Amino acid sequence: MKNLNNIVAIYQEELRKGDIVIAYNELVKFVMNTRSQLMKRLGQQYSFASILHGYMDYTYFYYSNEFLKSRKLKFGLVLNHLEMRFEVWLLGNTIPIQKEYWELLKGTKWNIDRNEMPQYSIIEAVILDSPDFDNLDALSEKIHENLIKVSDELIFAVRNVETINQ
Repeated sequence: MKNLNNIVAIYQEELRKGDIVIAYNELVKFVMNTRSQLMKRLGQQYSFASILHGYMDYTYFYYSNEFLKSRKLKFGLVLNHLEMRFEVWLLGNTIPIQKEYWELLKGTKWNIDRNEMPQYSIIEAVILDSPDFDNLDALSEKIHENLIKVSDELIFAVRNVETINQ
């Protein structure tokens, strides 16, 4: 690892410029607004948890329904800061649940290029690769559309693999 004092000095210098603070705050605010809009639109279908900020790498919130909860699963809408894209993650409540569903779902289209389970989830589905933050209304609408589509597809996949494995 590089000298921590040097890294912290660079970090402090970038913070003083102000752009990182503004960008991070605006991104978090956008995810919070997206969560609020999704709660209004999908509140009958899903329950939504609070925003989690990660370590400047991810900003996310969980959402789930009775089907997922009964299997100890949940979704996360994730803003991946490093890749600057939006993703829907399928997660288990515990590592053993994640491993169980990874085995069931590793052959699906979302995991086709993976040889091992993602670090934090079962599936990481990219729903928006190049967000346009200059048009937040259109961006929000695209996230909503893609989140609904991918969430439905993932639930279908879980049902399908459970049926096959019964």
